[in-house]
Amino acid sequence: MSQDINRSVPDLLGDLVNQTSTLVRKEVQLVRAEVNDKVSLIGAAGMGLATGAFLLLAALIVLLQAAVAALIEYTGLSATVSALIVAGVVALFGYITLRSALSKLKNASLTPHRTVAQLSQDAAVIKEQVQ
Repeated sequence: MSQDINRSVPDLLGDLVNQTSTLVRKEVQLVRAEVNDKVSLIGAAGMGLATGAFLLLAALIVLLQAAVAALIEYTGLSATVSALIVAGVVALFGYITLRSALSKLKNASLTPHRTVAQLSQDAAVIKEQVQ
């Protein structure tokens, strides 16, 4: 303790600068880690969107060919009516898939809450040390 009392102002300011720069480096590392977590979440939701879109395309190709032919053959409906029925069903499944993926993105908070809280605490500590 007596050693702290005998320290000069330049020494104290030097320590403050060193501690502040260390703090800033640690905060940057925290931000990077938190942003990486959020990017991973977005990537996973993006994969869901891409998978849903690919499945919609595959379903449209296969179902519009096979189901339309089956409706024409077994129900006697016209080709146009059969195609509209099949397209409506496929569109409904695609809509459900895309809404599910979008809701995952919507529910994800992209704000780095831990970093914001830590920065607020750090600012308070720095203000306290300066006074």
